[in-house]
Amino acid sequence: MSEERVALVTGSSSGIGAAVARRLAAAGVRVIVNSAHSAEAGQALAGELPGARYVQANVAVEDDAKRLVAEAVAAYGRLDILVNSAGTTRFIPHHDLEAAGPDVWRDIFDVNVIGVWQTITAAATHLRAAPGGAGCVVNVSSQAGVRPGGSSIPYAVSKAAVNHMTKLLAKTLGPEVRVNAVAPGLIDTPWFDGVEGADKAMAEVAGAVPLRRVGKPEDIAEAVYDLTRAAYITGEVLLVDGGGHLL
Repeated sequence: MSEERVALVTGSSSGIGAAVARRLAAAGVRVIVNSAHSAEAGQALAGELPGARYVQANVAVEDDAKRLVAEAVAAYGRLDILVNSAGTTRFIPHHDLEAAGPDVWRDIFDVNVIGVWQTITAAATHLRAAPGGAGCVVNVSSQAGVRPGGSSIPYAVSKAAVNHMTKLLAKTLGPEVRVNAVAPGLIDTPWFDGVEGADKAMAEVAGAVPLRRVGKPEDIAEAVYDLTRAAYITGEVLLVDGGGHLL
């Protein structure tokens, strides 16, 4: 059994999740890379990282979430860190209420809310057993869960739910397990490839936020890594948005 910390990063075959996996691995953490679909990309990333493994699983499916955690623990004998980065959205203008029908809400909530809940509940016992009381969860939320914005109303509401879940679970799982979230602003990731108006939105954000640029996945990865090491922080939703919340 490895004596190094072990992290499961959901939704880590690309974008923010991949950057988190790389950052943790650079710090000597053993990483389980995960995705629901992009198995080839996930396997390639795991192959780049020392001691990493890839597990394909859809966190929105309860049995998959349980299997994902079980395989992570079986591989290394422990689980110290859970980063819930898996997420989905639909790009729907907020005024187009008809387009945000019940099926859209269900699809988004299945991954962004229920998927987070399922991985945490599957991992809780193992995180409680982390050596030195160092078990922690970091949920990847969004500025859209704090302020009225985002790619769609269902997406924004799902992230608001994640933020509140973070606080509730911090109270419930302490003192053995810390639970925090990062809430990114606009981050340049493959999510925006081919999305109409994305380049214009990024230029507008870069010109408006105090730090005068949009975020990179590595910015979020650094914040996640910091929270995995911050032994006296729990129940926090950390905005990582270049100061966009000040506007």
